[in-house]
Amino acid sequence: MTPNTAQVTPAMAGPTGLSVRDRIRPDSVHGSLYTDPALFQLELERIWRRGWVYVGHESEVPRPNDFVMKSIGPEPLIMIRGKDGEIRLLHNRCPHRGNRVCMEEKGRSSVFMCPYHGWTFNTDGSLRAYPFPSGYEGVDKERFGLGQVARVESYRGFVFASLAEDGPTLAEHLGSARDSIDLLCSNSPTGEIEVTAGFLKHKVKSNWKFVAENETDGYHPSFVHGSIFQVADSGIGSLYNDKSDAVARYLGEGHSEIDLRPEFRKRGEPLSWFGTTAERLPDYVAQMEAANGVDEARRIMIDGTPHTMIFPNLFIAEIQLFVLQPTAVDETVQHVTALQFKGADDLNKRMRQQTMGSVGPAGFLLADDAEMYERTQLGAQALDPEWLFLGRGTGRERADEDGFLVGDATDETPSRGFWRHYADLMSDGAA
Repeated sequence: MTPNTAQVTPAMAGPTGLSVRDRIRPDSVHGSLYTDPALFQLELERIWRRGWVYVGHESEVPRPNDFVMKSIGPEPLIMIRGKDGEIRLLHNRCPHRGNRVCMEEKGRSSVFMCPYHGWTFNTDGSLRAYPFPSGYEGVDKERFGLGQVARVESYRGFVFASLAEDGPTLAEHLGSARDSIDLLCSNSPTGEIEVTAGFLKHKVKSNWKFVAENETDGYHPSFVHGSIFQVADSGIGSLYNDKSDAVARYLGEGHSEIDLRPEFRKRGEPLSWFGTTAERLPDYVAQMEAANGVDEARRIMIDGTPHTMIFPNLFIAEIQLFVLQPTAVDETVQHVTALQFKGADDLNKRMRQQTMGSVGPAGFLLADDAEMYERTQLGAQALDPEWLFLGRGTGRERADEDGFLVGDATDETPSRGFWRHYADLMSDGAA
């Protein structure tokens, strides 16, 4: 059973007369996929409301009654840890007149009160009371609680949700992307990460799919970010060129990664992935060795953290988390925060500093990307030429030892996988 939504023709013929599936070819996609408002509404139904979406992290609500505002697409939600310790997702909509009951970004409260007519709700969403109850004789209060998201599950502290009451399990949705979350957590000496550094929000005039594709596009960094790589004398640029041993991998279910470990293993230097050395972070190294043993700690610190896009909205970007929120067909908000490894204070401080330098208000990397997102959105609107080419590396794609489709670091293997999965979700069995 899925939420009630507006009826949309399954084949979804757009302004071009093409169905969703017909707008996706093995090596190209039609520009209207990024610009069609009716298609965006269908995406909200079939991807954002029907599937699993990353919402937040358990560490954001550590105590009972802690809450933080979240969303599934444009829809606002309250993520709260109840008195029983359970994390719930409540729709931020009073059942009386539809007003939002909470306008704070985060906080701690045992009740929520609608500012319009004073209805109050418990942290489990149940209606607590309404003013002047003499006007409500015979009304069943059980009917009027805050709506709750149908399914909420966590993996390693990462909270995912689905508005649909049934469908694939979270384990089925994540598939092999769980390995990326495991890899990330293994870099923490306690095996846990925390999302406690606060979020920056970046709004771009671009369709969310341009942003999602870019996260595991290894073709653009040498050009879009070339200036900062040179100024910072960074070794990152060498990871994304036609000589790199890194690979682009499609993980299935819409998930993909740029696997940089082959390059880091060639270097064989712990913490090279972070642009530093073990000598500069002695406390972190000591904690990792105590937790894992010297040899295993060295292996983990050489491999580093993942560069993985988990469909449709979670990007694990080595030292940061990006959460994508589509708000319109041509507008996306990127929520970004520095990763924090529980107990690793010396490393955490540097991750916060690097995050501000790269994606902060005066940062370089995200400003570069934002410019490209908005330019591509403008280009797609022109629809001349109509088709956008995604064929780089098609002839050299191969299966790795685990059966995943991989290409070279600069190949468009992740985007092609993304669009195959997208076509399956959006076509809903239609030809």
